[in-house]
Amino acid sequence: MPSNDHLDKVKKLREITGVGFKDCNIAIKECKGDINKSIEYLRVKGISKASKKMERVAKDGLICLYEEKDEASIIEINCETDFVAKNSEFIKFCENLSKISLKEKGKLENINKIKMEDGNSVNDNLVRLISKIGEKITIRRSLYFKNEKCKNFTYMHTSLKKNIGKLGVIVSINLKNSDDKTKEFGNKLAMHIAASNPLAIDIDYLDKNILNNEEKIIKEELKNSGKEPKIVEKILLGRIEKFKQDNCLLTQPWIMEPKKKVKEVIKELGKENTLIIKDFVRYKVGE
Repeated sequence: MPSNDHLDKVKKLREITGVGFKDCNIAIKECKGDINKSIEYLRVKGISKASKKMERVAKDGLICLYEEKDEASIIEINCETDFVAKNSEFIKFCENLSKISLKEKGKLENINKIKMEDGNSVNDNLVRLISKIGEKITIRRSLYFKNEKCKNFTYMHTSLKKNIGKLGVIVSINLKNSDDKTKEFGNKLAMHIAASNPLAIDIDYLDKNILNNEEKIIKEELKNSGKEPKIVEKILLGRIEKFKQDNCLLTQPWIMEPKKKVKEVIKELGKENTLIIKDFVRYKVGE
């Protein structure tokens, strides 16, 4: 029968690592009661477990926003199920990562090495979380927006907590004067981007590969239409133009007043204030 001292060490190891009783009991026995060696033992075991889980697909997860001094960052952390995405320990891990993402300016290669509040690196805590929760967890992507000559506006759709949810947006706007009207527009524009999912700010910035692919799809649809080549070409040009208009932020119908385009709303605001959209990002879990 295990001694009280042995059981106390197992309990302490569980508190430190979050690993189950059986594994902690084995670790203490294997490491002859040495807590530090037992932690390392479980780390190695955790890594072994994690490597198998990493072969699975992580399509769920969370998007986290973080703002400070008008700087902003956005990060996506994936897991396998919505159940884990709502797990309090997973959420806390994501919240801490969000702060680190801002500090490290969204550079994933740096984020993994940073020490968290408990003194362990992000990567080490990620491995421990995978081992404890039993799902694949990955830090997928992150972006940072500085505040130089711009104001950043954020929006989180259906937040699980403040700045945590499944779909997040940051939009960066160059403002000559920051007044109530422009602030209201910036907040609404972030909502518009969440709803309308533009691919670029303007037509000139649309990815040519996306346009070429869309053209191939339309040509394939029209191939057996029976229409004359000139008519087919005209239809093709019209549909490509509509695709451009629908997928560029400035030419999209403004969600607050669909009869106007975004650029028309900006022009109206521009009578009192110079306003230029510099950049935006829209992260949706799994997209």
